[in-house]
Amino acid sequence: MLLIEASLYISHESVKDFWRHMENILQVGVISSVHGVHGEVKVFPTTSDPNRYKKLKEVILDTKKEQITLKVSGVKFFKQFVIVKFEGYDNPNDIEKYKGCSLYVTRENAVKLAKDEYFIADLIDIDVYDENGHIGVITDVIETGSNDVYVVKEDDGNELLLPAIKQCILDVNIEEGKMTVHVMDGLRD
Repeated sequence: MLLIEASLYISHESVKDFWRHMENILQVGVISSVHGVHGEVKVFPTTSDPNRYKKLKEVILDTKKEQITLKVSGVKFFKQFVIVKFEGYDNPNDIEKYKGCSLYVTRENAVKLAKDEYFIADLIDIDVYDENGHIGVITDVIETGSNDVYVVKEDDGNELLLPAIKQCILDVNIEEGKMTVHVMDGLRD
């Protein structure tokens, strides 16, 4: 809704530039709260490997009004959170205003993917085909303990859950925006 409202005030080209930029950054966390008295924050990681924070030199903070590049000066772990210290933020009052804001990295700073691994952002809205043709688009990815599940909104409006296993996902071509699948018996019941 916010993008629609914003698009009333900016040109179509600006909207395309915004989405082009957003495709080049990937979310790695959300600031949950301040931590301690030295300007550290608790970050809920949105990456499959929170240990990646140990190697991060900088992140992009999205305040909803602007994007700020922050240098990471310290990282430690507490339960399901990553405690992050940013250079130049030494007081909790200076960083508290960013509670709820998302943290991103550029694709250049993203983790390297193994064969048959994909960023969730690249899978959303990809066209899905089976042996009979186009069946829908991916609208979400559910991360489970064993394998991911792709949520496909079918052309007829129904929702199909596809397990990300080799018997079901035959080919993924991110560049073409196309996934070829085999819908196994029982998945549409």
